[in-house]
Amino acid sequence: MPKPVVAIVGRPNVGKSTIFNRIVGERISIVEDVPGVTRDRIYSSGEWLTHDFNIIDTGGIDIGDEPFLEQIRAQAEIAIDEADVIIFMTNGREGVTAADEEVAKILYKSKKPVVLAVNKVDNPEMRSQIYDFYALGFGEPFPISGSHGLGLGDLLDEVAKSFPKFEEDIYGEDVIKFSLIGRPNVGKSSLVNALLGEERVIVSDIEGTTRDAIDSPYKYNGQEYVIIDTAGMRKKGKVYETTEKYSVLRALRAIERSDVVLVVLNGEEGIREQDKKIAGYAHDSGRAVIIVVNKWDAVEKDEKTMKEFEENIRAHFQFLEYAPVVFLSAKTRKRIHTLIPVIDKVSESHSMRVETSVLNDVITDAVAMNPTPTHKGNRLKIFYTTQVAIKPPTFVVFVNDPELLHFSYERFLQNRIRDAFGFEGTPIKIYARQRK
Repeated sequence: MPKPVVAIVGRPNVGKSTIFNRIVGERISIVEDVPGVTRDRIYSSGEWLTHDFNIIDTGGIDIGDEPFLEQIRAQAEIAIDEADVIIFMTNGREGVTAADEEVAKILYKSKKPVVLAVNKVDNPEMRSQIYDFYALGFGEPFPISGSHGLGLGDLLDEVAKSFPKFEEDIYGEDVIKFSLIGRPNVGKSSLVNALLGEERVIVSDIEGTTRDAIDSPYKYNGQEYVIIDTAGMRKKGKVYETTEKYSVLRALRAIERSDVVLVVLNGEEGIREQDKKIAGYAHDSGRAVIIVVNKWDAVEKDEKTMKEFEENIRAHFQFLEYAPVVFLSAKTRKRIHTLIPVIDKVSESHSMRVETSVLNDVITDAVAMNPTPTHKGNRLKIFYTTQVAIKPPTFVVFVNDPELLHFSYERFLQNRIRDAFGFEGTPIKIYARQRK
């Protein structure tokens, strides 16, 4: 199910990045006391009580001729277009400004729920100064302090009230949903059309032709699928360009709706740095992943080329060591038949459950092969292991002290579980819990 999207919008130097960092719990945005320092939208995930959501930090909107003004304004307008709820950030120390009023005009046009936040209200005495902000026309202003973390709970309570109620999965559990992500012009739309056998999606050599996620129901050998095509992801700094008005966030939403994610590479161009960043989104999502090398027909090759290319992929995508690699050509349809069986296999792995007794036999044998580590004279003891979730397969290991389960030994246990049960194409999560 997709997460609601919150955008923080306002003129420069009202503290948007500080609030963004407070909400996501880590320092992602650049914070500097200079107007216009946030040059690009920044995305992250946040949570409040029982609500998970995506959040966008934007550059400020201003009516003057500050550097990067048009780009910053464009970013904010796109963020407004993508958001389900907008936090309109103002500065309590400066009062309502002409720039705030201009931002308000843009927000009126959005027809989106807007929650008005008055930042830099650092002490109770300043609260009496916020009533002027009612004049902006967005109802009650919420006084907050980014530097001290005050008032954020009340603000997020109000934001959560406007979260949309997304429909549950309309396709059913037996339908395999897979999305295609990748840089522009790697051939995602051509691959969708090759699978569907019809020109369902616009195909062009112009980067960014696909403007939004597109669902295409599809049936093959009795199995039902939904193919989710997405707009190509551009590097930071190009997101706001008029030829690519749609952002990474659209692809992230598609990933959230998927069971399997195809990371599509351009075999003719080879691996680019942006490919690794895009693949990281798929890995972090916990979805099953397949690396698809498209345009293989355009590659000059001999009997070693495919093996060498896959070794290069493994070197660059070490965090996706579990993901199978498929080589094909959407244009010529060569090897296109090899893709669906791999999708079936990784989807099955993603939802696989293993018997607890067999799982514990595997863990016992693993410990006998490689004894648990010690730290300061204390040895890790593994008492019991159980699978607690699927999609992705998730295991809890009950131990004497969770701090003793070092990352390297956790990785060893993951590998032994893969050796025993497969789990090809899906990440595995292991959590240590102290036995009580």
